[in-house]
Amino acid sequence: MFKKIIFLSFAFFGMSLMALYTVKYENDHMLVMGNTVERPFVVLELFTSQGCSSCPPADRLLDKVKKEFPETVFALSYHVDYWDYIGWKDPFAKSGYTKKQSDYNRKFGSPNNYTPQMVVNGMEHFVGANQVKAYDKIKSYIAKNTGNTVEISGVQSKSNTISFQYSTTGDFSHKLLRAVLVIDERTTQVKRGENRNRTLHNSNIVVNERYIDLESQTGSSSITIPALVTPTDELTLMLLMESENLDITAAAKIGLKN
Repeated sequence: MFKKIIFLSFAFFGMSLMALYTVKYENDHMLVMGNTVERPFVVLELFTSQGCSSCPPADRLLDKVKKEFPETVFALSYHVDYWDYIGWKDPFAKSGYTKKQSDYNRKFGSPNNYTPQMVVNGMEHFVGANQVKAYDKIKSYIAKNTGNTVEISGVQSKSNTISFQYSTTGDFSHKLLRAVLVIDERTTQVKRGENRNRTLHNSNIVVNERYIDLESQTGSSSITIPALVTPTDELTLMLLMESENLDITAAAKIGLKN
């Protein structure tokens, strides 16, 4: 496995500034389907690791775009575990997230996993710290109509479990719902490995997820709050509708009080 190294240039910097001014219209793009208003969405799944020296720029980029597009961008930071051997065990890494990345790369025809990798709506990928590419993809996917919507309601938190209801529109055959629980942000003092003696800031860290079979357009489910979540963490629950080939066709999110 090899890390991708980003080489920035003044040309790229200029292009990124242009992108900054051309994509700030998320609230102006709403697609109407019958009596349902379909809001555009861009799901950005960043595969990253605190043990990867190339990852902090991508972590910062993910945090940047999620703040610039709070309604449209669904930012997810998946910490993989294959860099833990270097000396720093990422506290948020899971082997399941490494498998998820492998599933995507099998779909994309990529021979290996790498970090940082950004996946857009489950449909394509690019090197995660590429700011020009990120803004270009946000602009492109905001304009797409996927034919599905999903909404979250009736959210309740009891002990270490969050229960919720959901409703969907559009064709849901051969599709699943993915419920994802994320921590808004954490700061970590890394003591070993490639990022030794660095303070790393990670945002929208995935701490748990589960898949839900769609047997009808409405239903209810729940997700467990893992032990690593602290009382001061701000949480967000996201629901993603996902097809058999891993394309994401709808997304919804709601902030939670922990």
